[in-house]
Amino acid sequence: MPTYDLIVEAHMPNLENLKKQAKLLLRWHRERHYPVAAQIRRHLPCFLNMPDSEILAASFKLSDAQEMVARQHGFDSWQALKAGLSTTTHKVKSPPSKATIVGAEPQLFVTEIKRSCELFCEKLGFTLVFSYGNPPYYAQVGRDAARLNLRCVELPVIQSTIREREELLSVSLTVATADEIKLLFLEFQSAGVAFHQTLKKQPWGAKNFVVKDPDGNLLLFAGPAN
Repeated sequence: MPTYDLIVEAHMPNLENLKKQAKLLLRWHRERHYPVAAQIRRHLPCFLNMPDSEILAASFKLSDAQEMVARQHGFDSWQALKAGLSTTTHKVKSPPSKATIVGAEPQLFVTEIKRSCELFCEKLGFTLVFSYGNPPYYAQVGRDAARLNLRCVELPVIQSTIREREELLSVSLTVATADEIKLLFLEFQSAGVAFHQTLKKQPWGAKNFVVKDPDGNLLLFAGPAN
């Protein structure tokens, strides 16, 4: 599944590359690629409260795409971005000697996207980043800096008996403090979440709990014990 976030370079790219980025956004919108709707909603205030389907059905012009590119680079408008380019001194930078991984998106295999999204959004405090397909077969949910991809499959990928016996985790999510892991547990508890393991202090100096989703995926939430 492709990612539709445009890469914002550490140094300002040239105007021609920015124009190409805007045209690419315009094409994605015209081709009704659902993931780009979330990016449009994030960067353009006029689309803020619109669902994906309405964003893709709405008028989206080249000027809108250019404004979106400008906002991704920290400018309020396309004109402001062009003015910034004209006053920026470009320095030739040597290529990095080592690649840096800036994020990870675990993929959960589920049998029903709608049901899984309801769990994450209604009980676990996530929001829907995008869903893809009609009916949806792929989706992404996010909370704070965490992103999880949901992939629909017809049959379980792991036998339930093996998963239970070995306690195979599907994903681990962490918070920074002991207070936060307790708050998170209490939040989920009041929402009626099904726990595979309640909040527990571990010998290695962590507190964690495990949530079980409707497909048997085990989701570990962890933080420091003190």
